[in-house]
Order: sequence, then C-alpha cells, then structure tokens
Amino acid sequence: MISTKNRPLSKYRIRKILWHFVVDITATQTSELLGVNRNTVNRYYSLLRQITYEYQMERFEKIVGSVELDESHFGASRQRGFHGKLKRGRGTRKQPVFGIFLRDGEVYTEIIPDAKKETLQAIIRRKVDIHSIIYTDGWRGYDGLVDVGYDKHFRVNHGKNEFALEGEIHINGIESFWSFTKRRLKKFNGVKKNFELHLKECEFRWRKSNETSTQGLTSISNERDASPETLNY
Repeated sequence: MISTKNRPLSKYRIRKILWHFVVDITATQTSELLGVNRNTVNRYYSLLRQITYEYQMERFEKIVGSVELDESHFGASRQRGFHGKLKRGRGTRKQPVFGIFLRDGEVYTEIIPDAKKETLQAIIRRKVDIHSIIYTDGWRGYDGLVDVGYDKHFRVNHGKNEFALEGEIHINGIESFWSFTKRRLKKFNGVKKNFELHLKECEFRWRKSNETSTQGLTSISNERDASPETLNY
C-alpha cells in the first residue's frame, strides 16, 4: 500500500482522498487538507482518472436518439514562439475536440487532429446510429450527412445569429458541456499532461451531483476491483 512518511495510508484516508476527488478538490488542496504527501495524492488521482476514462470509453459504442454534434478547441490563449493572440474557433492552433451529446443523456468526446469533414464524419458514422436525429451548426464539416444516410439532419447557422429554430433545432446542450469543461479545467491552470483523462473525467462529472458522482465512481471502482479499500500500488 502507498505510504506517507513510511506509514501505510489508512482506509479512512483513502476514502477521504476519494471524497476530495469526487467533490473536485485539486490534488494540491487535498494534500494540504489531509496532510498526505502530494505525490501520493497524485497517484491516487491518476488511478481514479484512469478508471473513469476506461469506464467512459466502454459506455459509448453506438449512440441512437436525438444528438447534438459540435467541436471545440482547448489550450492556452498564447503559445511559446508564436507572437500574438491565438485565433478562436476553427483555424486556431489550439487542440480540437469533437463532441456528441445525446439529449436527455450523456456526452461523448474525442480528441481529433482537425475539424475537417473527413475527420468528423468518420467519427459520426462510427459512433452515431443512422436512425438518429442530428443537430449541428452550419460548419461545412457536416455537409453531406444526408447523402450518407443521416436524413434527419437539422442545422442552425450561428453566422447568421441563429441559435434556436422551431424550439428543438439547436446545439445548446453540447455548448453547455464545452462551457462547463473549460470552466472546470481553468482551476488546473491548463492541462498539459493527460488531457484525454481530464476530458473523460469532465464527461463523467457533467450534470452530476456529488452524491451521484460518489455512487458512480465507487461502483466503477468496485467493478474493476479498485475500491478505496483495495487501491494498491
């Protein structure tokens, strides 16, 4: 078992680390509050994020229903060696991420090399059932979805200040997720390592209460024989 100052962590402290993770307290704050070595807390947090990542990856095989599709970009507003402020949105140097939100359900994200039509539609055809109702903005990357079988494709044109048409035609859900994720990641001063783990953690956390997150994470950990009582290194 991991030790702090040559003493093994008690089950109580392991549970406290789990609780601090669930309520989204940073590793630095948890280390200070519990008097546990920062590297020890980091190892527990990393394991919990890996468990969450694996769980989220297994959940989404084929998504069917009413779905919203969108991309967003993550990263610092400035980069070393680049003079000037980075562009926003498409054309930026930031890391692009593609998202699929199942209305009244959850969200799936995938880190992508670019937001080109070929890239986006390969993921859509792999992850979204052909019978789904699809909502997107006017980005050209979504052109031609009807031609490949997605005949229930509705769009809003943000360039024309269209944000909701006829009540149901919007992508407010996935945009809400992007806002949540960017707000949450700010407290880490930008995530330079294991971005994919943090991204999947945001999927898991979105719109969940602390109680629901605790139950969910405990259940996931038990399924993988990695409950707070058995987290060993």
